Amino acid sequence: MNQLHVFFFPYLAHGHMIPTLEMAKLFASRGVQATMIVTPGFVEPVENARKSGFNIGIHVIKFPPEESGLPDGITSADQIKSDDMFPKFVKSMELLQEPVEKLLEEFRPDCLVADMFFPWATDTAAKFDIPRLLFHGTSFLALCTSQHMRIYKPYKNVSSDSEEFVLPNLPHQLKFTRTQVPDFAREEIVNEITKLLTKVYESETRSYGVLFNSFYELEPDYADHYRKVLRRNAWHIGPLLLCNKEGEDFKAQRGKESAIDEHECLEWLNSKEPNSVVYICFGSIATFTAKQLYEIAKGLEISGQKFIWVVREGKNQDENENWLPEGFEERTKDKGLIIRGWAPQLLILENKAIGGFVTHCGWNSTLEGVCSGVPMVTWPVFAEQFYNEKLVTEVLRIGVSVGSKQWKRVASEGVEREAIALGIRKIMEGEEGAEMRRRAQECKEQARKAVEEDGSSYTDLSALLQELNTYRLGVNTLKFNNCSI
Repeated sequence: MNQLHVFFFPYLAHGHMIPTLEMAKLFASRGVQATMIVTPGFVEPVENARKSGFNIGIHVIKFPPEESGLPDGITSADQIKSDDMFPKFVKSMELLQEPVEKLLEEFRPDCLVADMFFPWATDTAAKFDIPRLLFHGTSFLALCTSQHMRIYKPYKNVSSDSEEFVLPNLPHQLKFTRTQVPDFAREEIVNEITKLLTKVYESETRSYGVLFNSFYELEPDYADHYRKVLRRNAWHIGPLLLCNKEGEDFKAQRGKESAIDEHECLEWLNSKEPNSVVYICFGSIATFTAKQLYEIAKGLEISGQKFIWVVREGKNQDENENWLPEGFEERTKDKGLIIRGWAPQLLILENKAIGGFVTHCGWNSTLEGVCSGVPMVTWPVFAEQFYNEKLVTEVLRIGVSVGSKQWKRVASEGVEREAIALGIRKIMEGEEGAEMRRRAQECKEQARKAVEEDGSSYTDLSALLQELNTYRLGVNTLKFNNCSI
């Protein structure tokens, strides 16, 4: 039998590229011919994987495409800093359909795994009689919750933005406020974002199925709900970061080049007591006002804990604005470390000195926290992060909320220093923190077992590969019969 050939097409953002490349590595390790379709800004991580010994093909397509209206310097969604530029980025995603179809026509793979932000990929794959698998890059709970929010619209039944409502017909009684729902959703605005999300939902219902960077034991109620109640074909094949047994160099460079020497960072951590340092990082896209960064600094001081704080250089603050309290770095030089830029997050979280993680609840970061066995302080900002927060704090009970209430991608603020300090103390001190750490360690062990041979994610991937082989044989038999008539 010829080798199964799968194309992988990630959305142009580091948070999507990282798990998609790890997925390609996983498929390659299981005997699949894996090929990445990338734009020039994302060639380097694929080439690094190839140098590490992974047999992964690569096709590079031009970006930005002609007629997109995007400036030439834009290479990823991470660079979209204003909402008015997003429609042009959406248009550029649509303009990639033609070059992708040319690749499919030339190379005839057996399957296309395409990110959710390419809804046209379902029809594109159908043109060539191949299944399209959709990758959202988030949790089962988040997708179930977003579907129920779309169907039931419970935010219409409250009298104020601060009044809580329960999202009906889910396995748990999850409560939200109206401001935690994106404004374009709750106000039912018709714009480029809502049009795109409508297309995403429709393409998901017609695709062959959905891949999840998750594992069954983490969210069994929602894996079952998604498949049995929402009636979707789905396979959990994660955590993808555990599927590739690579060393410290890979972990240090995962995503982008680190802004700090990893050896210097680890040397600092190794000088600290076990579970004594809190790690603070909010991903690659969210931005905070200078006022909010000031509150974070004051909250850290009030908490009294040792810390590593990642602040995105040039994105989280005006370089000319004095967002740190006067004398902060001098006062905290023995107990705190500020990293300005990209941090070697996996290496940091896995270090025995780390006792807690303040996170925006992006799914990649949430899984890294789970796989490292550390309790979390949850601080969602936008996207599906308010849904992932509920998994951490209410379903798994391995974290506490800092009380973020406002869905806002740019210039987020509104969380005060006292709430920050309280959240950090809860996970770092006392019996409550110790109990959350115990549960977090159990999740870590379950994650490790899921990706081992005969584990839940390993066997789900085996079932998927068997289905794809059967599908391919059926299509080839049909073509052969048609030719023989």
